Amino acid sequence: MSKARIKLASADISKVNEVCEYIKDISTKTGVDMRGPIPLPTKRLQLTTRKSPDGEGTATWERYEMRIHKRLIDLGVDERALRLVMRVQIPEGLNIEIEIID
Repeated sequence: MSKARIKLASADISKVNEVCEYIKDISTKTGVDMRGPIPLPTKRLQLTTRKSPDGEGTATWERYEMRIHKRLIDLGVDERALRLVMRVQIPEGLNIEIEIID
């Protein structure tokens, strides 16, 4: 049986969880079996810079971090369910990938 694999990724976890809830509602309304959302490891992008613009003064550092949260959802292939998933409003800054797997 084939299924649709949906990968969600964003720096804002609330956006990821919001879209996961929409997809969960669609699966319950259409009766399609769903696995997930499976949390994947969070990617941490770190950047450390020197506070002082020149080399003088104390060695103080600024630390910046950006976290990329990821979720994976497996959805049974149903034409009506996939059409509804395609119509979900995707917030700004959220990356979504949909692929069909046999």
